[in-house]
Amino acid sequence: MIDLNDPVVRGYLIQLLGEEGITMIENMPEGEVTDEEIAEATGVLLNIVRRNLFIMNENKLAVCRRERDSSSGWLTYLWQLDMDDIDTQLTKEKKKLVKNLQARLDFEEDNVFYVCPEGCIRILFNNAAECHFLCPVCGEDLTFQENTEMVETLKERLTALQES
Repeated sequence: MIDLNDPVVRGYLIQLLGEEGITMIENMPEGEVTDEEIAEATGVLLNIVRRNLFIMNENKLAVCRRERDSSSGWLTYLWQLDMDDIDTQLTKEKKKLVKNLQARLDFEEDNVFYVCPEGCIRILFNNAAECHFLCPVCGEDLTFQENTEMVETLKERLTALQES
C-alpha cells in the first residue's frame, strides 16, 4: 500500500481529490466495493465519493468493474484502489510543473514589468506605456518592478525539481 504520509504523495492526492479524497482513501474498505459502501464506510458524501472515484480512475489510481444484475438488468460498479501507477502519475506531474516553471521563467526574463504602488496591477512595459504609466484601476503612477528575486526563485525551484 502507498504511504499517505509521504508529503509528495499526500500533496498530489490533495491537489487531485481534496481532503475528503484523502479521508476516502484512508478509510476505504479492502477489495472490490460499491460507491455506496465506500460512502458508508468513509463518511464522505456519495456524490463526492463518485467524483473522486472517476478522477482516480482517469488517473489510473482506481479500477472499476461493471456487473449486471440478471433479474433487474441494473449495472453495479465495483471499485478497487490500484495505487501501483502513482509513481508514473507523479513523474507526469513533475514534468508538467517543470514545463510551466520554465515558461514562467522565460516570461519573467524576457519582459519588463511595472506595478501600481497600491497593489492594483502588475503589467508589461508596453501596456504601461499605453496607459501613460498610470494605473488603469486607481490612477496612481506605475513604478518599475525589479524581478531579479522572482527569476532567482524560479531558477532555484527548477534546479531542485530537475535534480530530484
